[in-house]
Amino acid sequence: MIKKVLYLIFLILPAIASGQSFKQNQEGKGGLGHGEVFSPFKDNPKDSTKKEVIAPKEIHQWKVDRMFGNRIDINADTLQFMFQNWHLTEGINGEYNFLGNMGTPRETRIFFNRPTSTTYDFLQPYDYFYTTPDRFIFTDTKSPYTNLSYHSSGNKVDGDDRFRAYFTTNAGKHFGIGFLFDYLYARGRYDKQSTSLMNFSIFSFFKSDRYNYHLLASRYHMKQRENGGITDDRYITRPEDTDGAASNMGTADIPVRLDATWSRNEVHNVFFTHNYNWGYYRDRVIADTTKAAEDSVVTEFMSVARLTHTADISYLRHQYINHRLPANYYADTYLPHDSLDNTTDLSINNRVALSLCEGFKKWAFANITAFAEYKYDRYNLPDTISGTQQEGTATFGEHTLFVGGAISSSHGKYLRYNVEGKTAIIGEELGAFSIDGTLDCNFKLWKRDINISAKAYIKNNKPSFYYRHYHSEHFWWDNNLSNEFRARAEGSIEIPYWRTKLNVKFENIKNYTYIANHSVPTLNGNGYLNRFKVEQEHNDIQVFAASLKQDFKYWIFNLNTELTYQYSSNQAVLPLPAFNAYVNFFLKFRIAKVLHTEIGADAWYFTSYYAPEYMPALGQFVQQNQANKVEIGNYPVVSVYANFLLKQTRFYVKYYHLNELLGSGNYFLTPHHPLTPAVLWFGLSWNFYN
Repeated sequence: MIKKVLYLIFLILPAIASGQSFKQNQEGKGGLGHGEVFSPFKDNPKDSTKKEVIAPKEIHQWKVDRMFGNRIDINADTLQFMFQNWHLTEGINGEYNFLGNMGTPRETRIFFNRPTSTTYDFLQPYDYFYTTPDRFIFTDTKSPYTNLSYHSSGNKVDGDDRFRAYFTTNAGKHFGIGFLFDYLYARGRYDKQSTSLMNFSIFSFFKSDRYNYHLLASRYHMKQRENGGITDDRYITRPEDTDGAASNMGTADIPVRLDATWSRNEVHNVFFTHNYNWGYYRDRVIADTTKAAEDSVVTEFMSVARLTHTADISYLRHQYINHRLPANYYADTYLPHDSLDNTTDLSINNRVALSLCEGFKKWAFANITAFAEYKYDRYNLPDTISGTQQEGTATFGEHTLFVGGAISSSHGKYLRYNVEGKTAIIGEELGAFSIDGTLDCNFKLWKRDINISAKAYIKNNKPSFYYRHYHSEHFWWDNNLSNEFRARAEGSIEIPYWRTKLNVKFENIKNYTYIANHSVPTLNGNGYLNRFKVEQEHNDIQVFAASLKQDFKYWIFNLNTELTYQYSSNQAVLPLPAFNAYVNFFLKFRIAKVLHTEIGADAWYFTSYYAPEYMPALGQFVQQNQANKVEIGNYPVVSVYANFLLKQTRFYVKYYHLNELLGSGNYFLTPHHPLTPAVLWFGLSWNFYN
């Protein structure tokens, strides 16, 4: 690792020096003693008759609304700020619980950042790697654009590596194509905890006044070795009380609960959305307020109506592989021990929408859309053949037809809104419905910009298939569940001048669906055997949260803070920490006028609570055993870093979990899964335009 850092320094310093010398020469201050920039070709000056071609470096990036295929513009991913945290599984602000090793499943502690659907989803715990179509970034560029990034820590025995390559190019101003390759390999500081995740995606787009499309095709391979956590938390909290007290026991020597056990997810996705616009061209006069020139006239296309079709097809295969059954771990065995837990899900979703567009006439005050959506899923689960000891396969097919509508306005200078609703009229989810609404208001108060936004929804959804049906070697259920009813309201106020944002949220949930822990004591009474079932909390659960994001800046000194308070009315079923905090203090300046530098320290913290534990055989975070539960939290994680930007290159050096060196323990983010000890990270991101 040190070699990588030294190599980077020797790579960057000549560029800094030459950049400074070049500037001094231009300013007449001299360079290298004689006002010249050093060049090995000094005696062979460049041919002044040839013009140097400079590739344009302008890029435009956006995401695609999964519902209606609309483009949502975003800032280009070239910022230096927080780049040193981009790779962290616990998230940029440390809000996620995970299993300690990079690439393992995670779940956010901030309730209102969780998915709003009632879904048992094998891919949700990998959302930092698995990218849904509405989160994928499309890029329009005037010259071929490539981004290469690499993050690394540790060594070949226990180190982590992530390499990412993103390429895109345009063929004219309408058509673009590209690919993304993403590979993560983490060996793990603890025994039997390695992860290997790989994604290859290709994409293309066509955008014009009348016809537009976006295509994304992805293939994911995600494999994780499961260790079930360490056998005794005291190896971390009180090592002097364990058998490793008088030895040189390292993290890889701590005993774990599972051996020869893996989880694997194979995913294939194809997402295609396209639309056709009916409209007309008109001339618009742009007045020159300076009166220095004549008013200009531009021709623009006015869309009157839009027809959109979206096809979203995915295939998931989830496997749980257990070659050696651990003693005293599972309470039940439903299939022969040599069985392979294997489930597949083929999902086909088609949506057609017809919209009347906003703004083509004065009376067209909003976008008005009607749509129909058809969803089909086919699931395969292990099953037993009646009257025999043989294993077979059970197939379940589910289909649902939704209809709905939306009204929105995005042209308003001060007020923007969107209201959307849908209901199931045919199929498995008959009677399910949802209504979502957002409102944004911008105005000035005492000459300061103020933004006030509000969101609300009502959802009455059927719990997802795997909550209702699940067959495996050690867990088995077929449930008849009620619809889960959720009502949420939230509001926020943002004052950019003060760098302040305050957010308040409330939600009421009826029939909250979760995986309940029914573990039973072993015969010798020295532990518990794992048994889980899906249950619903029929009494209402209320969740409240208030968060404050406040940034400070004075000269080169910067302080960013984000504080969140949460309340859950039923901590046994829906446990949440009362307080989460993230603090980032750094100095921001330039070296030699060309090297943008941030040097600082950040920390995240949450109060102790009975967090959900992770069950490998289910691939989910589940309720702790209420008779033997443990608290995690009340432990800050502090890191120091140096983050740099030189022209088109971002790089950093970060010492992660620095306070672990102080000897304090209890650094768990999931029960029985300790966090990675102190380690040095290095990262690099390089943009190419050619």
